[in-house]
Amino acid sequence: MKTKRFWLTLLMCAGLWTTVTSCFNSAPDYISTNKTRNIHMIVKMNRGDYWNTVKLGAEAAAQEFNVKLTFKAPDSESDIDEQIGMVQASIKQKADVIILAASSYMGLAQVVDQAAYYKIPVISVDAEVGSARVRTYVGSNGYEAGQKSAERLIELLNGYGEIGIINFTNSSLNEQPESTSTVDYGARDADERERGFLNYAARYPNVHVVEISYTSSNITNAEDLTQLMLLKHPKLRGIATLNETASQGAAMVIKNLGKDNIKMVAFDSSPSMMELLQEGTVQATVIQNPFSNGYLAVKYAVEVIEGMDVPERVDTGTKLIDLDNMLWPENQKLLFPFVR
Repeated sequence: MKTKRFWLTLLMCAGLWTTVTSCFNSAPDYISTNKTRNIHMIVKMNRGDYWNTVKLGAEAAAQEFNVKLTFKAPDSESDIDEQIGMVQASIKQKADVIILAASSYMGLAQVVDQAAYYKIPVISVDAEVGSARVRTYVGSNGYEAGQKSAERLIELLNGYGEIGIINFTNSSLNEQPESTSTVDYGARDADERERGFLNYAARYPNVHVVEISYTSSNITNAEDLTQLMLLKHPKLRGIATLNETASQGAAMVIKNLGKDNIKMVAFDSSPSMMELLQEGTVQATVIQNPFSNGYLAVKYAVEVIEGMDVPERVDTGTKLIDLDNMLWPENQKLLFPFVR
């Protein structure tokens, strides 16, 4: 009954924001909508609430700026070769601009340089790519996001105890290291979030990160890794998860096993995660602004086509959401980005 009342309140609050999005309904005067632009957006994965919301924002901007938007994504974040093939196909199809959320920082660098050779601008969204030819990056600061996660989890643990981290990787799971040192597995956002978390945790001598596990866009695998982590570390007091897949898998294990003693800070804003937060399985979650990521990436792509100067970096920010602030109007807009 409590859950039903909660979601009724939540949806009523979210409904208020449908009128706020009118700010996206008319193109600025300085951008002409008389011609159609051909923009391709290639992201890491073709499923998940996060990527669906990125697509939603991109489609809103496409409608506003008269863009023919081609949206592409592999089935898995780990399929770097398929993502490279998608970029190559967009080059052959002579896209005006390619927007790329790179699954591998260095793995996609060469094909981005190839796009630049054919005079096709590339905009990086959500995850950076190791090419100097990228025109701009639109997304959150992964290092700061990792620090926010660590700060809240250590606060929940009163400054002591064993912590496990479940991060995401785009390499084979058989190539994981035994140590807990930060390793760049491919995606720069994964590395930055982990580095931010570890650097913040290092300030606390009584906090010990005892294991870092890596999952690859597979909730079942994230569940298995969480169960194994709990078996190996019976004194574990906290878990931090650094993307949507890891968060969903770890939270379900904590819930199903009734591990009320484990504190968890997630990285997800899906409706199911909000329920887990309301139930107390998860104490807080770091959220990004995927709607703005998609919207602004398309907007800046149009500006590049028009020959305008664009900023080198656009930080769309992160927020830490908990039961105390999840119903705040400004947070509702992030959690439920409805558009007309």
